[in-house]
Amino acid sequence: MRCLSCGAETKAGNRFCIKCGAPLAPICAACGSLNEPSAKFCGQCGMGLAWDVPASALATEKPPGIELSPQVAERRHLTVMFCDMAGSTALSTRLDPEDLSEVIREFQDACVRAIRRFDGFIARFMGDGVLAYFGYPRAHEDDAERAVRAGLAVVDVISRLMLPTKVRLEVRVGIGTGLVVVGETVGEGSSQEQVVIGETPNLAARLQAIAEPNSVVIADGTRQLLGRLFDLEDLGLRFLKGMANPIPSWRVVGEHAAESRFEAGQAQRATGFFGREREVGLLMDRWVQAQNGEGQVILLSGEAGIGKSRIVVELRQKIDDDDHTRILYQCSPHHTNSPFYPVISQLERAAGIAPNDPAEAKLDKLEQVLRRSFPTIDHVAPLFAMLLSLPFEGRYAALNLTPREQKERTLLALNELLGGLARHRPVLFILEDAHWIDPTTLDLFMRTIDRLQRWPVLLIVTFRPEFEVPWSHYPNVTALALNRLERSHVAAMIDRLTDGKVLPADVRDEITAKTDGVPLFVEELTKAILGSGLLKEAADRYVLHGPLPPLAIPATLHDSLLARLDRLAPVREIAQIGAVIGREFSYRLLDAVAPVHDKVLADALNQLSKAELIFPKGGLPETTYIFKCTRAGCRLSKPPALNASTAPWPHCSSDHGADAPNC
Repeated sequence: MRCLSCGAETKAGNRFCIKCGAPLAPICAACGSLNEPSAKFCGQCGMGLAWDVPASALATEKPPGIELSPQVAERRHLTVMFCDMAGSTALSTRLDPEDLSEVIREFQDACVRAIRRFDGFIARFMGDGVLAYFGYPRAHEDDAERAVRAGLAVVDVISRLMLPTKVRLEVRVGIGTGLVVVGETVGEGSSQEQVVIGETPNLAARLQAIAEPNSVVIADGTRQLLGRLFDLEDLGLRFLKGMANPIPSWRVVGEHAAESRFEAGQAQRATGFFGREREVGLLMDRWVQAQNGEGQVILLSGEAGIGKSRIVVELRQKIDDDDHTRILYQCSPHHTNSPFYPVISQLERAAGIAPNDPAEAKLDKLEQVLRRSFPTIDHVAPLFAMLLSLPFEGRYAALNLTPREQKERTLLALNELLGGLARHRPVLFILEDAHWIDPTTLDLFMRTIDRLQRWPVLLIVTFRPEFEVPWSHYPNVTALALNRLERSHVAAMIDRLTDGKVLPADVRDEITAKTDGVPLFVEELTKAILGSGLLKEAADRYVLHGPLPPLAIPATLHDSLLARLDRLAPVREIAQIGAVIGREFSYRLLDAVAPVHDKVLADALNQLSKAELIFPKGGLPETTYIFKCTRAGCRLSKPPALNASTAPWPHCSSDHGADAPNC
């Protein structure tokens, strides 16, 4: 846990910072939100807050607002983690049963805390093991990544866990990803529970069994969703109990040292650059102004997958020969409440600080970075050392500052660091994914942008539309919202992905229609079709083996689309029913089969339209709605009972249901 006042790390469970004495902010065990230090209930979900919640208390809880109805099961793309205590059988022969029970409780408590940090859902305890889901009951666009990070966190915390019994514990972690039916109720009376049905939970358990102590092993389906976020060791094909065929598996070595999330996600992407020449030209114009001493800010906004980071990369390539300094702050969805997280990460990268470096070596490297901006560093080195949680006793004078004074001086020193770099050469300053920025770093940029006008700096801030920008009123700020690609650019992108070989016209049309000009969707759907076996390769073209079936959503997009649906949980069922009817459906037909009507139904459709999951044509009650690529995501998560709800209208079950008579 990191103190919000001074940034120092302190032990989980502490109420006050051990460095500055400031009260620490409790994290809600149910939803993961950070709360005010004095809060007794979570401000996001209303759950009572506790500083040390045992695993036994968490096991039966569910995040408020997520209905786990025993009557409703749904199809989900789910990442499942199973972690188990290594050597528990041997322990049982050495320890008294009461002592063993205490050891298991401490083990499970530690696992639960690590899993909750990444919004994993504790499904159940199985002996001394813990079963957790990532993607249910609430999906995130990065559930596979969250599961792996949680697995590494479990290994870290268990390897450092010291118990009164002097027992040193070890853990094995297995992770698998795949399609399941979740929410199915089994058993009777007090024995009832909701289970996940499918191969994925068994796969995670089997992978756990082959893992070495204190290691994380993942399935290939999980690996494909990670890009280059982690360094992996290929374990080859392994025969697992109950599995008919050998299964490829991978051991997670650790986090990959990528500068940005975009770079880490580019494991197999080389699609070129299409349709953004005007936007890159604007960035180049602002760069020339910045080189001449007129600091500029570009606010680059757009939905996920629209190409914000790709444009920044294109600019970097164009100015590569210019003499300049580049700074990149990468915000993280896992550190939205960690003070100065992107700042600390960038400083460690710039200094070349490795986790295993001795403290003195880390300080030596930090000083080299500081000397590029400051003529003398004695007055700022202690501030930066504390920012990076580096001990400096005996090397620098102690700072006798209040938490507020320390924060103010740190903010000032960070701005002076940027100004010092800008005195030597122009600076390209990139803030990636500002929609995940932590409050303290946001405060830093509030002060930076005002001073930046007088420096040769181009600051590019990328973010999604939901981020409320507090800097747009400055005269040197340019807002640039990215639109979706035109059809001609989509076609050029498809040609690049097929190496110029022509796709059948109906396949190309389906890709263009379903992806709606979002570059990431075009890339992933095209690659999925090329690898699906639907096409055979001829000399200069691809040919369909048979009739074109409905295109399945690529696994790489499942989590992203389900996350969008889960954020609209109160109206998700309306989207699911519409998806069962077809890609295009009418208001009248939906009104005939939906559980809500009139204003409630109209409001639900309006919310889905604002979220750009559906697009309306015409006015009520004659409105027709069209799904884009997200229809497959809605169908993927639909309760099986929805099929029955549309049975009286068999003539409306095709992808052209809205055109059926009397609809």
